[in-house]
Amino acid sequence: MHFISENNRLVCINQTERMWIEPWGENSLRVRVTKEANMDTNDWALTEEPIVCKAEIHIDQAEIVEPWYKGEEREKHIQQFEVASIRNGKLTAKINHEGWLSFYNENGDVLLEEYWRNRYRIDRYCVPYCVDARELKAIPGGSDYHAVLRFEAYEDEKIFGMGQYQEGNLDKKGAVLDLCQRNTQASVPFMVSSRGYGMLWNNPAIGTATFGTNKTEWLARSTKKIDYFITTGDTPAQIVEQYTAVTGRVPMMPEYGMGFWQCKLRYRSQEELLNVVREHKRRGLPMDVIVADFFHWTKQGDFKFDPKYWPDVEAMTKELKSYGVELMASVWPTVDSRSENFAKMNQEGLLVSCDRGVSIHMNWMGETVFFDATNPEARKYVWERCKENYYDKGVNLFWLDEAEPEFGPYDYDIYRYHQGSALQCSNIYPAMYAKGFYEGMVEEGKTELVNLVRCAWAGSQKYGALIWSGDVHSSFRAMREQLQAGLNMAMAGIPWWTTDIGGFLGGDITDEKFHELLVRWFAWGVFCPVFRLHGERPPFYELEEEFVDGVRQFSSGQDNEVWSFGEENYEILKGFLFMRERLRPYIRECMKQAHEVGSPVMRPMFYEFSEDQTCWDLRDQYMFGPDILVAPIMKEDVTERSVYLPSGLNWTDAKTGKVYDGGQWVVVDAPIDTIPLFVREGKEYPIYE
Repeated sequence: MHFISENNRLVCINQTERMWIEPWGENSLRVRVTKEANMDTNDWALTEEPIVCKAEIHIDQAEIVEPWYKGEEREKHIQQFEVASIRNGKLTAKINHEGWLSFYNENGDVLLEEYWRNRYRIDRYCVPYCVDARELKAIPGGSDYHAVLRFEAYEDEKIFGMGQYQEGNLDKKGAVLDLCQRNTQASVPFMVSSRGYGMLWNNPAIGTATFGTNKTEWLARSTKKIDYFITTGDTPAQIVEQYTAVTGRVPMMPEYGMGFWQCKLRYRSQEELLNVVREHKRRGLPMDVIVADFFHWTKQGDFKFDPKYWPDVEAMTKELKSYGVELMASVWPTVDSRSENFAKMNQEGLLVSCDRGVSIHMNWMGETVFFDATNPEARKYVWERCKENYYDKGVNLFWLDEAEPEFGPYDYDIYRYHQGSALQCSNIYPAMYAKGFYEGMVEEGKTELVNLVRCAWAGSQKYGALIWSGDVHSSFRAMREQLQAGLNMAMAGIPWWTTDIGGFLGGDITDEKFHELLVRWFAWGVFCPVFRLHGERPPFYELEEEFVDGVRQFSSGQDNEVWSFGEENYEILKGFLFMRERLRPYIRECMKQAHEVGSPVMRPMFYEFSEDQTCWDLRDQYMFGPDILVAPIMKEDVTERSVYLPSGLNWTDAKTGKVYDGGQWVVVDAPIDTIPLFVREGKEYPIYE
C-alpha cells in the first residue's frame, strides 16, 4: 500500500485500487474506492457543500516482522512499510501497510473497523480462508462492478435508521435489509450506531445491507465505486445534525402542514370534496388540508383534473382557501400510452426505457410507463404540465404517489434510466421525483413547501418530501410496525413522516373492532409530524360506468370523515382534533428545529436520553420533539400500560397532572379517549383540557 497526501485528502494506492479519504463536514470523513483510472464523479446524496475542515494527515514508516521469527532471527526479518492516518475533528481513520482501515473517536476508542480474513494481522489473528473487506469485482462484459464492503461486528452494538421496513424491530442489529424501494418500504441507507458513529452508504444501487452478529456487509449489485460517509459525535443528535448538514435539511414546514389533513380513497368529484369541507367547517372542526386522491384525472400522464367531475378547479381552490384549507392533488409518475403527453415524452427520451422486452411497466388501470425522474428534462416537463393544470389553478401541494416506482415486476436488470442502469441508480428515483416538484415550486417563489411522497432515499428531505408509510393493513400489528418505521426514518435523516390513520387496506367503518383501532391510531396521529386520516374503507361503491371513452374508471370506498364512525367515537376524535390545534405552537418549534439543524420531530427515547441505557431498548414509546413523551396504545382491548420515565428529571402526566420521578417504570390508565403522555420537567403545554 502506498499513500499520498494531496489537496486535504489521503490517497491510498494498492495496485489498481485507489482509495480517497477526506474530510466531509464536521467530525466526518468520506471514503471512496475505485479500480478505474478516474473516480466516478457522482456525489449522490452528498450534494450539500460541506464545511471546510482541515485534515491532519500523517504518513509514517512502520517496522513489521512476522511473529514466528524469534530472537536473533526476528531482527533479520524486520521490514519497513508505510502506514497512514487522517483526522478530522473527533474522527480519525488509520490504514495499515496492507490497507486495512479502522475508525476511532477522539478518545482513541475503535468505532468501526474493516473485516479482513486473508492476511496475518499482528494485533489480532491469522486466518487462511481469504475474505477481503473491500471488493470491486468487474462484471464480465460490462464497465461496472459488483461491490462489497465488510466491517467487524460488535456484540454490544445497536443499529438504528436505514429508512422504513415493515417489521417489529426498532434495532436493526441482526437484520438483512434489501436496498431497494417498495410500496411500504423506503431504503434510506444511513444508520446510527450505539457505538457513537453514523454511516451513509452513499450508493443508490440495488443491493443489501447485513448487520450480522459475525460481520456487517454492504453490497451493491452494479456500481462504479464504493462510496460512504462516516461521522461521529457525543450524542445521536450530534450525529444526525452532522449527517443532515451534508445531505440537506427540510424547508420550514408551511403553517398548513401542522394541522389536520383529511383524505379518503377517494373523493370522486369537486362537489363531493367541497361538501366534506363545508360540513367540517359547519361543525366548527379544524382542517388545514384536503386531498384529491388518484384517478381524478382524464388519463394517467395527462396530469390534469377530469373536467367532467372537476369542472372548475380555480373556483374550488378559491372556496377552499376561504375556509383556510389547502387542496393537495395526487400525481402519479405513470404515463398511459394513450395519454396526450405520451408521444412527445417517448420521442424525447423522457420515459424509463427497457433494455429488453416490452416497454410497459405497469398494466393496472391502463398500460403505462414511468417518466424518468433521473432526467432533468423529464422532471422539468412533468412539472410544467402540473404547473399549468394544478399549480396555476391554486393547488399548492402534491401527492407524489407510486414514487418507488412500483415496477411490475421488479426486474431491475431490464430497466434503464437517464442516470444509468436501474441496477446502479434505481433507489434515487423517489428523491429525484420530489426534486422536480421542489425546484419547480421554488422557481415560482415558494420557500415553505411540502409534498407527500410514497418513498424516499438519502437526501429526499431537502426537497420538501413528507414520507408516508404506504398501503399498510388496518390492524394493530401494522400500527405497531409503523411506529418503528417512523422512528427509523427519523434516525435516517427524514424528519417529515406520517401514516394512513387507521391503516389503508381494509377497515370496515361499521365494525366496532375497527373503531377501536381507528381511535387509537387517530390519537397517535396527533403526535406524528403530519396528522392525516386516510384509507380505502371497503366495500367500494358500484361504478356507474366501468369505462369512459375507453379509459377504465375507479370507484371509491366508504366514508372516512371523523363523523363516519358513530357519535361516541366522533366526540373522542373531535377532542384529538383540538388537541393537535392546541399543540400547534409547540409543533411549529419542532418543525423549526428540523429545518435549522435537522432534528427529527418524532425521536427514539435514546435520541434525547443517550446516557440512560434503558432508553436504548425502548421501542413502543418515543419523544415528540424534545419535551413530550408519547406512549401510544397499539394493542387491542388494552386500557393501561407501562411507561418508562428517563432518569435525571421529573415527569408530569399530561392527563392527571401527577408528577413522577424519572428513572422508573410507571403504570398508567389509558381508556379509549386517552393516549398516555408525559411532559418534561420545567415545561407546560395545553394538551388535555
